[in-house]
Amino acid sequence: MEKLKAGEWAVIGGIALFIVLVQVISLLLVPPLQSYELDNVFGNPESVWNSVYYVVLLLLFTGALLLIIKFKMNWIIQVIMGIAILSTLTYVFFGLAVLLAPSLDPLIVSGAAVVLSIVLTALLVLYPEWYVIDTVGVMVAAGASALFGASLAILPTIVLLVLLAIYDYISVYKTKHMIRLAEGVMDTKMPIMFVMPRRWGYSYVHAKGITSEGGEKEAYFMGLGDAVMPTILAVSANAFLSAPRLLGFVSLPALGTMLGTLASYVVLMYIVVELKKPQAGLPFLCTGAIVGFMLGCLAAGINPF
Repeated sequence: MEKLKAGEWAVIGGIALFIVLVQVISLLLVPPLQSYELDNVFGNPESVWNSVYYVVLLLLFTGALLLIIKFKMNWIIQVIMGIAILSTLTYVFFGLAVLLAPSLDPLIVSGAAVVLSIVLTALLVLYPEWYVIDTVGVMVAAGASALFGASLAILPTIVLLVLLAIYDYISVYKTKHMIRLAEGVMDTKMPIMFVMPRRWGYSYVHAKGITSEGGEKEAYFMGLGDAVMPTILAVSANAFLSAPRLLGFVSLPALGTMLGTLASYVVLMYIVVELKKPQAGLPFLCTGAIVGFMLGCLAAGINPF
């Protein structure tokens, strides 16, 4: 195989930076949100059935999106995602405000969070350039990771990652509906993916496709779910395991999960660049996260189960 060009390594490093930001912000969000009891999606975080319910809802939602795309009603996707983005950004900004200024009145914090969320969502709708999409994407991915990671204990989280890795493999390589879904939702210019251009001056707003007229890929894309799902395990490890914290906020199992995710991401992107075609990310990333988690638990001398 040929050696990767410097520009391609820069793209890989850029998306890796987004993953790290999602990981760090999500870990920082959990304590302030726990203090306001905003960290529990499921009634019983220990139940493995939570993972099954999550996958079933994902399948139903995916089916609905495919129907919407088929009948060319993309405005429905924009409305649904706009509401989801606005609510998630409010959640994230509230948590960050509590973290940075814990003495502020919660009503003031809530109001400021809503205003910032509306401004950023409006900017996304009016000017969906790649750096705006990436900024919103990091915030949304971090919020989702914090919310679900703090709501799922270790075993349900690992079961969820395994199920989603299998589903991602089937949907990309067998049924191929995930590729159709990604292409359809990309037309809405909403932040479902990180966008990393290969050259300065690239405009996602004016791009007519993912390649130039000569057939060269102008930008690389990675779905937010590829950053969210492994990070859920890092957050769960931090929230549910009693282990010493490094730098005051990350445990060894969580750090192992983060490093395992990044290592598997490099392997994934190397294959993507070499083969020049989309690959299922979760089989790589979830495997790397789980292996890194286990190694982190071993280093910390704890039994995760």
